[in-house]
Amino acid sequence: MAEKIKTLDQLRKIREETRKKMSIREGKYRFKVTIPMGTSGIVVGAREVMKAFLDAIEEHNLTDVIVTQTGFMGSRSIQPVAIVEDDKGNKITYGNLTPDKAKEIVERHIVKGEVVQGYVVLTPLE
Repeated sequence: MAEKIKTLDQLRKIREETRKKMSIREGKYRFKVTIPMGTSGIVVGAREVMKAFLDAIEEHNLTDVIVTQTGFMGSRSIQPVAIVEDDKGNKITYGNLTPDKAKEIVERHIVKGEVVQGYVVLTPLE
């Protein structure tokens, strides 16, 4: 059973925690991560990859990263996939992901600004 809110400070704390969680899914962002969730992606672990992204973002207390999902985007052979887009519109597509790879992408690409070349399957043309 949930604990009752007894003070205004408790309510404010809950509100702030909720705002942080919501900023992961909507609002202004420095990075946006899109996970295709078509049937073929889900079968090979897209849900687990999405959860790993969300968990890693929360662990790093990142409030300027959003995570979204989309339908099937083709290329079943590289699923699960994540498209990481920065606030300037630059996109990197990572493929054949696992939850561990998703956490590494958050740590290296999103936190440190280093593209994880070993997982890149598509980059925009210059």
